[in-house]
Amino acid sequence: MKGFITKESIDAVVAQADIVHIISEYVPLTQRGSDWTGCCPFHNEKTPSFHVSEDRKLYHCFGCHASGNVLTFIQEMEKLSFPEAVEFVAKRTGVQLQYESSGQDFQREDPKLALKNEYVDLYNRVSTTFHYLLMETDSGKFAYDYITKRGLTKEILEKFKIGYTPADRKWLRKFLEKKNYSKEFLDNSGLFSKKYPDIAFFSDRLMFPIWNRKGDVVAMGGRFLRGDASKSPKYLNSGDLIQYKKGETLYAFNFAKQAIREAKAVIFCEGYMDCIAYHQCGIQYAVAPLGTALTDEQIKIVKPFVETILLSFDSDGAGQNATKRAILMCRRHDITVKVIRLSGGKDPAEILLKYGDKVLTNDVNNAILDNDFLLSKLTETYPNTTPENKAKASLAFFVYVDSLQSDIQKQACLEQFSQMYDIELEAVKRDYINRSQLSLRTRNVKTEQKTKQNITKPSAELRAVMTAVTDDNSLFEKMRCEITGDDLQDPNAKMLFSIMEECSASDSFSVNSILNRCPDEDLKKVVLSSLEEYASHPEESARDSMRLLKRQKLKRKQKEFQVLIAQLDKSLLEEDRKKLGEILSEKMNIDRQIALLKE
Repeated sequence: MKGFITKESIDAVVAQADIVHIISEYVPLTQRGSDWTGCCPFHNEKTPSFHVSEDRKLYHCFGCHASGNVLTFIQEMEKLSFPEAVEFVAKRTGVQLQYESSGQDFQREDPKLALKNEYVDLYNRVSTTFHYLLMETDSGKFAYDYITKRGLTKEILEKFKIGYTPADRKWLRKFLEKKNYSKEFLDNSGLFSKKYPDIAFFSDRLMFPIWNRKGDVVAMGGRFLRGDASKSPKYLNSGDLIQYKKGETLYAFNFAKQAIREAKAVIFCEGYMDCIAYHQCGIQYAVAPLGTALTDEQIKIVKPFVETILLSFDSDGAGQNATKRAILMCRRHDITVKVIRLSGGKDPAEILLKYGDKVLTNDVNNAILDNDFLLSKLTETYPNTTPENKAKASLAFFVYVDSLQSDIQKQACLEQFSQMYDIELEAVKRDYINRSQLSLRTRNVKTEQKTKQNITKPSAELRAVMTAVTDDNSLFEKMRCEITGDDLQDPNAKMLFSIMEECSASDSFSVNSILNRCPDEDLKKVVLSSLEEYASHPEESARDSMRLLKRQKLKRKQKEFQVLIAQLDKSLLEEDRKKLGEILSEKMNIDRQIALLKE
């Protein structure tokens, strides 16, 4: 275990990092005076409110109040822990990090992070082995012949490190055991069956390594090659692992991100082969979700870089339904969407193989706007022949209109629909408004019902305080070292905390004393119901609770600083500008403490 990253190393990384250059790789920046400005990557905005100070090496958004230094920025954009962010920026700046075995202020590489890094190392090694088996061995020749007949070049096979895993399902276990990996480590690696740990999860399959943003292999996908196709899925994919969350990862993003920045566009494809087909024909800004429907987290990965998302899902029914869902999700993020209509094939890989890269490139260049795509599909499903079809088509199209963030866009789409179905525009608008109002009333009723149901449920804050309700005041004394009653917002949590303070001060701290002093019967019931839940692991529950309460306290302080920063930034006085720098530094310290409490 490396231990702590020294304070001197962290300071050196921040001092030597060119914050403007690094942030401009994610956000287009324009110099205005001594600062640089751009649209904030952390929330939707049209008018730039995101400022980067080259002198102070800080950024701040006056819209959402996000602020920090180059490390906090990289943490947020790359979804890294604090130590990972330090190492990430250190590589960019050439700073040699120093580690120490003790300290209080900086994050130790905890066992979870160390284990994560060990599994990343394992997957990197295994993917190299699988690639060698494909490219250099007789056992992999069948797979090599198959993939090259699908039109992939040797250069592409090398770039994407495509491999082959043997048909002998016990081979991998034996191979890795000879490398001195422990049984428990391999059992939990995701490479073996949970029920039969000696049996490899992937066997006799074409293997596709899955990378994280940094270019490390963190998971695998395997394509079926031969045998009874009815007894085996076409693709097997790694499930979520300590180093990999499929809903937060995009296949080939590590290869595509520079091209995405340059094109200000991204292509979302359906699978590995489709994504690789685009890259082989020179369209480098293609990525793919991983064995799951497109997620909001995956859209957020590309959102800072793009103006347009192009969808390239299969032309079959499932692919078209996936396209419709993806359109709504992307539009809710206020991103322009186009749909690639594939010519003469079900998917990009098939088109590349049959017709070559020119046809596929032409399909991309002729992508149509999502509203045109949806209307063409609607007229196929609901021909403009009956009033019933028109009504059904309008309801389906209104869902898309709801997803648009601009009133101008909504107006234009309603006009387009009215022309397509030969309906008076005012009638279309009335139906849309009436439907929207009905939907709003329904949501309000559901919200009221949900609120009523939650009245007797304890808040997170109250649940945290309840973990200190025991016959021993030691847990409560530890909690008092972290917070006071004034730090609590929930009135019931405040009341319970105050009661425990009274019991502790009078040396009568016990569950019965606490309950006897509690004036609210509902609160008594909630506390009683929690006792059994926390009894089995009181220390762990209390520790987690104290982290939660401390984090909430820090976040309230963080908001106070955000308000103060906004006020000071409007001032032209030199002393206020100086104070602004001090407040930003204090807020950065709180930001870092909050980040460490997340670990």
